Order: sequence, then structure tokens, then C-alpha cells
Amino acid sequence: QVQLVESGGGLVQAGGSLRLSCAASGRTFSGYAMGWFRQAPGKEREFVAGISASGVSTLYGDSVKGRFTISRDNAKNTVYLQMNSLKPEDTAVYYCAADHAPFNPTPGRIQSRYDYWGQGTQVTVSS
Repeated sequence: QVQLVESGGGLVQAGGSLRLSCAASGRTFSGYAMGWFRQAPGKEREFVAGISASGVSTLYGDSVKGRFTISRDNAKNTVYLQMNSLKPEDTAVYYCAADHAPFNPTPGRIQSRYDYWGQGTQVTVSS
């Protein structure tokens, strides 16, 4: 059973930064692509960023491109989301997710690609 535990959320002013972490356990972390998604109140869950198993390939949602950076440390079984220049519209619960199949060379945007999800961490950006 795969477990994903997010941390690092909180309250920050617009223009500030936060770094989210997602610690994984239960299977060989380095073999799977990982993704970050978010869901704001009253809105559908949306793709934020993804990273391949090797960490070489990354993908970003249009609304965060240039401000957020996804990375991973396979030795620590952890994936990170560095969020800079935060805006009030970034306020949401952020979830990390693990790919359903190993060794995909590229990360995916579609939620059905991911079969394990964390419990989420709240990020609130004040104006």
C-alpha cells in the first residue's frame, strides 16, 4: 500500500513563497512519475505540475508556469513543489499523487494517470 504525506502548506502573503513536500512510502518511489494537483473551493481539481520517475522531465500547468518548480529526491522518497510569487488565486488544497505505472518517461496531466493520492495540504495566499 502506497502512502503519500504532504506537508509545508500554510498562510502566506501575495508575492511570498512556500515549499511543499510529499513523502512517499510503500513501493519503489524512484520508479514512478509524481504529480501535484490542487483544488480550490467550488472548483474542480486541476493539474499543477508533474515530474518523471528519473526527474529529467517536468510539466506544468499554464497558471503556474514560471512561478512553481517541481523536483524530487529519490534517495529521500520525496517530491517537492517550490512555489514563488504566490497569488491569491493559488489558494487551494494541494495534493500529491503517484503514477499508476512504473517508468513512464514523461509525467501526465490527467488525474486518471495517478492511482495514489495524499490527504492534501492547505495553501492560503492573502492579498
